[in-house]
Order: sequence, then C-alpha cells, then structure tokens
Amino acid sequence: MGLNEHAPEPPRSFRIDIGELVLDGFDSGVDPGRVSAAFQKELTRLVHERGVPLAADGSSLALDGLAGLPPLPATAHPVRLGEALARAVHAGLAGRGEAR
Repeated sequence: MGLNEHAPEPPRSFRIDIGELVLDGFDSGVDPGRVSAAFQKELTRLVHERGVPLAADGSSLALDGLAGLPPLPATAHPVRLGEALARAVHAGLAGRGEAR
C-alpha cells in the first residue's frame, strides 16, 4: 500500500432493527422490560467496541433470522439473560451462526 492509499474505513453509522425477540421456556417471572434494557445496553456496548463485521464493507444487509447461536445460560436473572442474549445476537452479526 502506498503512502497516499488508505484502507477503507468501516461505516460510521448503521442501523440494527430487531423486530421481535422471542424467549421460550423461561419462567413467567422474568421481567421482559429488564431483559430488554440489559439487552440494548450490552448490544450497544458490543457494537461500539467491536463493530458489526457483517456490515464492515458498507453494503446493506438484511437478515430475517439467525440460527446456530451460542446457547443462553440457564438463568432467570433478567440482566444476565439480556446480556447473554445480546452477546449471542452480536455473535450472529459477527458471522458466527447461520442466516435464515
């Protein structure tokens, strides 16, 4: 690479829309609002720190679903559950998992 050539910069902004998260098999006592807040906070942190590798080239990408993501822990703690869910979704956005 010459002195005047620059590596392409990743997009400075992008949008992640998650229409619906469905959690089956959890106790009805799990507070969905706290899970959602923890999920959003952790996913935002991961995106800021690590980016979204699937969007690194600046192209538009839409996924209808992700499968084969890391398993969630057996916990009913809403914050731990939200954080683990965000890590699993980010893993899918990093190319681990299968688009469907």
